[in-house]
Amino acid sequence: MTRPRFHLAFPVRDLAEARAFYGGLLGCPEGRSAPDWVDFDLCGHQIVAHLAPDAAVVATNRVDGHSVPVRHFGVILETGAWADLAGRLTAAGTDFLIAPQTRFKGLPGEQQTMFFLDPSGNALEFKAFADDTQVFAR
Repeated sequence: MTRPRFHLAFPVRDLAEARAFYGGLLGCPEGRSAPDWVDFDLCGHQIVAHLAPDAAVVATNRVDGHSVPVRHFGVILETGAWADLAGRLTAAGTDFLIAPQTRFKGLPGEQQTMFFLDPSGNALEFKAFADDTQVFAR
């Protein structure tokens, strides 16, 4: 392991839906599982979908003119991989919270971003930076 990996556990209403979304649509290989949880490999990071049908996602903040879900997760991809995923999600008819676009254009931290929900209402953001040094730019 050249970089630390993060581990994130999150609620889902149905594990079959989670497997179809994370394993099928997003292409995350499945790891271990039990009757009430399943591990997925999200770009080398361990995410764990835990069965919790009554969990809710609500709060948002304004970021660059958009209502961004406060609780969200995702990955920073290389620009080509980001564009491929955006195309795959668009072709699958994904209902984007924030459609694939450029945020902070011409400013420090300029990035490609998109937000969408999994079937349980968990918000995901996938982004890409043309210049990786801009990830933490101020």
